[in-house]
Amino acid sequence: MALGASLSPGAPGRLGQRRYKKDVLPSPDRPAPSVSITEIRQYLRAQDIPFHDGYSCLHTPSLFTGDRGDQPLSANAPFTLFIDKTTGSFLCTATLAEGTWQDFQANVEMRHRGITPIPPASSEEMEEEMRQAREDARCIWERALPLWELLDEKETKETKALFGISQVSNATLKRFGVRYLRTARSLVFPWFSPQDATLKGLKLVRVEKKGGTITYVEETLPRFDSYRNLFGLSLIGRRDTELVLTGWELDALALHQAAGVASVALPRGASCLPPTLLPYLERFKRITLWLGEDLRSWEAAKLFARKLSLKRCSLVRPGNLQPRPLEALNQGLNVTKILRSALLASHKSIVSFRQLREEVFGELVNTEQVSGVKWTRFPELNKLLKGHRRGELTIFTGPTGSGKTTFISEYALDLCMQGVCTLWGSFEINNVRLAKIMLTQFAGRRLEDQLELYDEWADRFEELPLYFMTFHGQQNIKTVIDTMQHAVYMYDITHVVVDNLQFMMGHEHISVDRLAAQDYIVGAFRKFATDNMCHITLIIHPRKEDDEKELQTASIFGSAKASQEADNVLILQDRKLVTGPGKRYLQVSKNRFDGDVGIFPLDFSKASLSFSSSKSKVRLKKMKEEKEILANKIVEGGSGTSKKP
Repeated sequence: MALGASLSPGAPGRLGQRRYKKDVLPSPDRPAPSVSITEIRQYLRAQDIPFHDGYSCLHTPSLFTGDRGDQPLSANAPFTLFIDKTTGSFLCTATLAEGTWQDFQANVEMRHRGITPIPPASSEEMEEEMRQAREDARCIWERALPLWELLDEKETKETKALFGISQVSNATLKRFGVRYLRTARSLVFPWFSPQDATLKGLKLVRVEKKGGTITYVEETLPRFDSYRNLFGLSLIGRRDTELVLTGWELDALALHQAAGVASVALPRGASCLPPTLLPYLERFKRITLWLGEDLRSWEAAKLFARKLSLKRCSLVRPGNLQPRPLEALNQGLNVTKILRSALLASHKSIVSFRQLREEVFGELVNTEQVSGVKWTRFPELNKLLKGHRRGELTIFTGPTGSGKTTFISEYALDLCMQGVCTLWGSFEINNVRLAKIMLTQFAGRRLEDQLELYDEWADRFEELPLYFMTFHGQQNIKTVIDTMQHAVYMYDITHVVVDNLQFMMGHEHISVDRLAAQDYIVGAFRKFATDNMCHITLIIHPRKEDDEKELQTASIFGSAKASQEADNVLILQDRKLVTGPGKRYLQVSKNRFDGDVGIFPLDFSKASLSFSSSKSKVRLKKMKEEKEILANKIVEGGSGTSKKP
């Protein structure tokens, strides 16, 4: 079986061609009932269900094993059912039964009526998908060869060198069961069931070389959102209480060999820690997160530590002398020493610069990474904003009909294709229309004219870490914030797009003053971005002004609070430049990161719905203050550069 095409270098691809439904968050018509940890505890006590507190979950005896349905659960039974403290969802590690808090309550009621509880069933479509994935995985696994048993010793050495694992011993590869698929030139990592050790799936990793750059491309069976393999977990003894969590299977191998520690790899690397995996990590009293060697891995480690409980987590900070584990092994570094130097995830307080010293040094050394994820479609935006950073609030505005939604969808799509987990809240246009726009931008062509290509592009588009809120029309800010909070926990969302603010103002009753309502909403988004290290892009319509005038920061509807709270202010101007081509251009009128502001033209392609700038026509202008824009535009060949103090 040939490997499927990947989305982009380094992004996950898929095996085979199947269509799946894209995940959406709960509809406002049927909201997911929320439950607090206090309510969960009160319910368990009221039902005489024994439990004890874990780090991320409450532990109880399973409803689905052992005792008869009409008998109370025994405190002497194994506590194999885990209830997530944040969502109320449960997982039984003994039977793999899982469901929502409402499913759990329904099964408890069945026991009281003397009926044996029945685990919530998956859809027939999902069951068939998983069955087919297991069958495909079995076929690939049987064709793959143990890497240490290749007939040609030269081929073995070349293969290990290609993947950078020349220092990884055959004994380590054998222990973890790593194989090699010749036809696809891929390493094969197995996913075995914790119940009966049967093969549930696979991850294949291959190397792509482009110029001097080496990229690792991953593919999984089943698809990524159903692939829940904590690689290496089955090899850890029951008495082990300490664990190192890595973002890559080869790092787990390196850690075991170099330091002899219990180590596992997350199925999606540093992009996501699915809550369904938390029960398997409950038994460890100390967890060290060593997810990679860049700033994004460091930020992910801090977020994951919150899910796992800060009090038991330590973090390995990336640096020149602390690269990712595989690289540390290859360089001959003391891996045990690096692990011992891991920083505690929680501090009661920051009392001196000494505790901040390494953080400050890290930002000075890694200036490019600190500046954030770069856009590939808008290089001129990188020159001004330097990148897309977590924890910031961006305000985006533009005249009615100028293409705000179309532009911001491509702006967000660019980041999403680079692994930025994105949540869209489109209150103005429905999700079908929005997805059509984004798919057209993703494919770079009119798929209406090439319907035979639809499945191919839709399959690739589905692999993006992209989710949609199913809200439409006016919404209450609390409902929206609650949904965003749920998405951050479940899917590790790091970018939320809200289109637009005006659709949330009709539901606010805190004041008859619409300006006060807007200030409250902007403040809520600002707080959410900071508290959750999540970037929020908020679209706000401009106030009614003379069509002949260009928009300014003061043109944003409402009071000055929106522009004051924002880290970045972007304006889509719908005017022809005096000194250059292009009807529309993007203006950066505020940039809190380093102060650079400016404008650049946009070229719109109707066929691909793309605003990607034409490099040959771009004339980047930097200005100290936005009121200098008009003056600079009329200067022949004028180009100013400035920094805000």
